[in-house]
Amino acid sequence: MKLSSPQSKPSVHFGLVSGLVVAFGFMAGPALAAGTASEQANVDVMIRQLNAVEAVARRSAELPSDGSSRYHLDYNRLAADIARIRQGLQDYLAPSRAQPRDAAELSGQYQREGAQP
Repeated sequence: MKLSSPQSKPSVHFGLVSGLVVAFGFMAGPALAAGTASEQANVDVMIRQLNAVEAVARRSAELPSDGSSRYHLDYNRLAADIARIRQGLQDYLAPSRAQPRDAAELSGQYQREGAQP
């Protein structure tokens, strides 16, 4: 399966994104419990994987749409949420000082109806 295929169904993309989110969740559990150098290594791996997923999402956003689908994956919103998660992990690894947390939530809604812009 190629992510870059404009003929791919949105449900396939949604399944891929859901699988990645679940995989990151399983990886985060042991990392947060470790509290050691291995935790930092695990978080570094997550950041690299998020970078790769974000790059695919940004490239996919630039693909031409066939216009025949009613629903489309909102790659730009997905990439923005991935960037936000990555920034949170980086802030965890290198906190600047005690500050109130940013209360903005992730979108979580990546399906759009209608033609892709």
